Amino acid sequence: MMKKKIISASKASLVLLLCQMLSALDVPLDSKLLEELSQPPTITQQSPKDYIVDPRENIVIQCEAKGKPPPSFSWTRNGTHFDIDKDAQVTMKPNSGTLVINIMNGGKAEAYEGVYQCTARNERGAAISNNIVIRPSRSPLWTKEKLEPNQVREGDSLVLHCRPPVGLPPPIIFWMDNAFQRLPQSERVSQGLNGDLYFSNVQPEDTREDYICYARFNHTQTIQQKQPISVKVFSMDSLNDTIAANLSDTDIYGAKPVTERQPVLLTPTGSTSTKVELRGNVLLLECIAAGLPTPVIRWIKEGGELPANRTFFENFKKTLKIVDVSEADSGNYKCIARNTLGSAHHVISVTVKAAPYWITAPRNLVLSPGEDGTLICRANGNPKPDISWLANGVPIAIAPEDPSRKVDGDTIIFSQVQERSSAVYQCNASNEYGYLLANAFVNVLAEPPRILTAANKLYQVIADSPALLDCAYFGSPKPEIEWFKGVKGSILRGNEYVFHDNGTLEIPVAQKDSSGTYTCVARNELGKIQNEVQLEVKDPTMIIKQPEYKVIQRYGQVSFECIIKHDSTLLPTVIWLKDNGELPGDERFLVGKDNLTIMNVTDKDDGTYTCIVNTTLDSVSASAVLTVVAAPPTPAIIYARPNPPFDLELTGQLERSVELSWVPGDENNSPITNFVIEYEDGLHEPGVWHHQTEVPGTQTTVQLKLSPYVNYSFRVIAVNEIGRSQPSEPSEQYLTKSANPDENPPNVQGIGSEPDNLVITWESLTGFQSNGPGLQYKVSWRQKDVDDEWTSVIVANVSKYIVSGTPTFVPYEIKVQALNDLGYAPEPSEVIGHSGEDLPMVAPGNVQVHVINSTLAKVHWDTVPLKTVRGHLQGYKVYYWKVQSLSRRSKRHVEKKILTFRGNKTFGMLPGLEPYSSYKLNVRVVNGKGEGPASPDKVFKTPEGVPSSPSFLKITNPTLDSLTLEWGSPTHPNGVLTSYILKFQPINNTHELGPLVEIRIPANESSLILKNLNYSTRYKFYFNAQTSVGSGSQITEEAVTIMDEAGFLRPAVGAGKVQPLYPRIRNVTTAAAETYANISWEYEGPDHVNFYVEYGVAGSKEDWKKEIVNGSRSFFVLKGLTPGTAYKVRVGAEGLSGFRSSEDVFETGPAMASRQVDIATQGWFIGLMCAVALLILILLIVCFIRRNKGGKYPVKEKEDAHADPEIQPMKEDDGTFGEYSDAEDHKPLKKGSRTPSDRTVKKEDSDDSLVDYGEGVNGQFNEDGSFIGQYSGKKEKEPAEGNESSEAPSPVNAMNSFV
Repeated sequence: MMKKKIISASKASLVLLLCQMLSALDVPLDSKLLEELSQPPTITQQSPKDYIVDPRENIVIQCEAKGKPPPSFSWTRNGTHFDIDKDAQVTMKPNSGTLVINIMNGGKAEAYEGVYQCTARNERGAAISNNIVIRPSRSPLWTKEKLEPNQVREGDSLVLHCRPPVGLPPPIIFWMDNAFQRLPQSERVSQGLNGDLYFSNVQPEDTREDYICYARFNHTQTIQQKQPISVKVFSMDSLNDTIAANLSDTDIYGAKPVTERQPVLLTPTGSTSTKVELRGNVLLLECIAAGLPTPVIRWIKEGGELPANRTFFENFKKTLKIVDVSEADSGNYKCIARNTLGSAHHVISVTVKAAPYWITAPRNLVLSPGEDGTLICRANGNPKPDISWLANGVPIAIAPEDPSRKVDGDTIIFSQVQERSSAVYQCNASNEYGYLLANAFVNVLAEPPRILTAANKLYQVIADSPALLDCAYFGSPKPEIEWFKGVKGSILRGNEYVFHDNGTLEIPVAQKDSSGTYTCVARNELGKIQNEVQLEVKDPTMIIKQPEYKVIQRYGQVSFECIIKHDSTLLPTVIWLKDNGELPGDERFLVGKDNLTIMNVTDKDDGTYTCIVNTTLDSVSASAVLTVVAAPPTPAIIYARPNPPFDLELTGQLERSVELSWVPGDENNSPITNFVIEYEDGLHEPGVWHHQTEVPGTQTTVQLKLSPYVNYSFRVIAVNEIGRSQPSEPSEQYLTKSANPDENPPNVQGIGSEPDNLVITWESLTGFQSNGPGLQYKVSWRQKDVDDEWTSVIVANVSKYIVSGTPTFVPYEIKVQALNDLGYAPEPSEVIGHSGEDLPMVAPGNVQVHVINSTLAKVHWDTVPLKTVRGHLQGYKVYYWKVQSLSRRSKRHVEKKILTFRGNKTFGMLPGLEPYSSYKLNVRVVNGKGEGPASPDKVFKTPEGVPSSPSFLKITNPTLDSLTLEWGSPTHPNGVLTSYILKFQPINNTHELGPLVEIRIPANESSLILKNLNYSTRYKFYFNAQTSVGSGSQITEEAVTIMDEAGFLRPAVGAGKVQPLYPRIRNVTTAAAETYANISWEYEGPDHVNFYVEYGVAGSKEDWKKEIVNGSRSFFVLKGLTPGTAYKVRVGAEGLSGFRSSEDVFETGPAMASRQVDIATQGWFIGLMCAVALLILILLIVCFIRRNKGGKYPVKEKEDAHADPEIQPMKEDDGTFGEYSDAEDHKPLKKGSRTPSDRTVKKEDSDDSLVDYGEGVNGQFNEDGSFIGQYSGKKEKEPAEGNESSEAPSPVNAMNSFV
């Protein structure tokens, strides 16, 4: 068993540094070159268009740009120049355009509201940023109002209005009681999108005086509460009792019982309404109904279906949520409220509009003087956006004229550009819902050729493997590249070389004589330069004597040989492995120069031994199996496993150690080699035994190290050469004391499951590792390479935490620390994780196809920028398909084929193409999320090939001296047929062949009358077609001219067909695949003939291989063939000497590289996915039931009894609530928003604080945000820090834990 792997030193060197697309140059990413070339400014970073800032912090407006020379920066505010030198509160960062407005030292954020725009300028042009609208966040106070108690009859509907103050951004609304517990919600009671609390029907249990609406303002981390609302529900029973007490026995009294009512919509009102939403946003539609019994809501779309995979129902199906809406989602949506008495409905007419979005954003152009180019700016939207152009930030209509520039709508056309044509152009696409702004520069460069590959670079490869010699270059205009071998050699040409567009010379199969000096010459109209590289071709490494299979008796000696042959200039290293792992660290294993020897073999030495030989260029390996058998037994002595030890005793008990002693059992004629001590943890894993330690067989006591918070029992097992004894009886139990955790959870990882989250996972510690009760974890994270503080949250004994609202695919530093009731584990180490991946943004550029021959092509592409991959780059997919055959001009069903090329490759081979055909292809980049957009389709054509054999050859109408030949054109012409070649020769009675005659027949003929033949003579015919490339496979046939009327042979009935004089096999055809071929033939002659098939490699002198055909079938399948190989084949009959068909030649298909089929459209796959989705739904329901029934740790018992997403830590990005989140609530509050370190709630200046509404608070909050205190008297007021304003005071840390 031998494996071989070739490591080419130049595999990684094929980087496409230069390309030409649409007459534009691409500048290589060479640091030295980039320092020398001029480049207009490019905006690399800017603040968002709508920028809401914290009024208590400094305002930072980002504007970063690059260019050569480095650009200078300026700003406008509200359309006029913003002179930062005149404002002491405003500074600009050095070598940057970023503004810092100092608010913390006396500035007012309101004074700097406005629209800002940055301009980056150098001598080559000016780039501008988006309009950045700066607005400080606002969290106004709740307007005080006198609220009347709500008195409602049982069964009636009720709406409690929240009406929160208008803030920036809008607040998050939730309802709680005075004890900071959620108000239970259900199909009967729920919160609407506007924040109001709706009761479909009230029940007596709804009576309470503390319905409180809270508004949380995320940006300033403040919470406002409305005054408590009182609701009193009058039940029919109590009303009847009251009436009865005030009326006489003769009076008729009694209130009517609760009346059931059919549904009535509380919101929206009326029968119809309208809704406008923007493309890409989330569409939220709401219907809340009154009625008794409580109505059930159902949603439909009139005239269509609700979009699959994007439709969700929330708030007990009262809210219809459709994510990522598009124009196709416009239409009428009907909500139907139904109970046992009837139904009500409402139709919402939805119109989806669209802010501008890019179809084709303008791209930078690098041109040579005199070249042409275009800038294209295409966008779509609803309504369709207007396109306008600017040059260097100035509307193009008033910009300086450029004779090389012509504006045509969404396109700027450049002709005969000069260096003064360099500029930065801005495209603005806008409609009433927004705008897009893109910068794209035109950089005109005139540069002589430069070769970027190092001089005299040495390349080393193994013989018969590819060699790639680099010649990375740059110049403007694009230089031409030529290669020479030797100092005075001629220019390299021919099929043995491949010349790549990036200047690389490829020698597909390097031989020893390929070694030498190669010279690369680059020239354009501005100059010429050359560079030399060296190529050395080495002999391959071989194992000339491999290790062999061995069978050895126990305690014997065995040796494996591994003799190698290698290139004298390469230094090999030999490594031996056992079962693909390292050799045991045992002195019995002796590694020599050419062998491995094992002394005193034992049963553990049984396995596979591998010899691996490595050099710097290649690697080979060979393996052999060693089988160890037992020596013949000696009957005189009986060996057995030892008896188990007994009398176990524990002494010297300490917190972290104890001494164990025992008495050994009988050895049974085999000395005890060692004792194994195991332990049971009766507290955490009763009944499970774990390995503790081992001691020599001469030792009967051992000092054992113990862990805290474990209830230990021990047992001992004796071991000899025969095996292990039965375990001893367990020792007495010993419970150790609790302590801090000694270790942190292992295998901490951070991998995003969605583009906007980070899933932090770890392996939970076992109860044995917890060292005490109350095991929890402190999860901390922060974005890597960003000056940010750690965000931490403490979670229960789980193994996963999800951070939401993260940027797509950015690195994070993560650490997880264990803690229990006694304290924390040591400080954990940090690991690096990444937030979730998203689909790649851009398609590979500069897709080029090089057709190698009629069935093989090579495709090249440029790698996409890593930042656009938005994930882990997995490779590139090439989609290609045949458009039509050029010979038939008839289209057929398009069958797309897919090839996947792993890693950051920039080329790939397309095998199995059909000759003389037109193909299309495109390339897509692939990451862990999926495929990116496709590159523009590239069209290429394959050249002509040789045709297949004619479809048939018939010989009819035999006469004394003539035969009529008819034939069909080839099934696969593979080009334009030029002619047919007919060869024939007579055959005498002894089967000897006469002279061969050849006739060329025009390609448009389909029959021929062959005259002047000899009567009563058998002829053999060979017939094939030709294209300009050459002759195709031939078809053979035999026929006989008839005798004259005086002869013995006359035509039988049906004389139009030639009858054979003796048995024959004809029309042998093949249909070949990669590893097999289907052979069929036609037979004329006696019945019951047994056939055989002979085959071999075409052109080989090896003997024919023979396969017997079962029965008298006229077909056979040849298996086990080598892909991409030409074979010869013929068919014969058993018992008929010399009776065979003519030879036929066929070729098996090439081995294909990772072909893929899109299984997403396969029926079985769709069914499987549906089954998986159903199973997941069932598991979620089971988990939900178990969670509601399961126990929680004491701190959260009260909170879990009223679990509400609105009182859990809140996710910053979407305002939802969930257990253990990454909300800002867990971060230290800013100045003016702090709570005391003892976690008590302090009252601030505002009269609307939680203390006033809660009748005084001295409660404390646990680290997970659960309220565990009780009410007490009011605390004294403390002065508020920070700016004085009418806005909300400092946030309350306790409330932050809930929201």
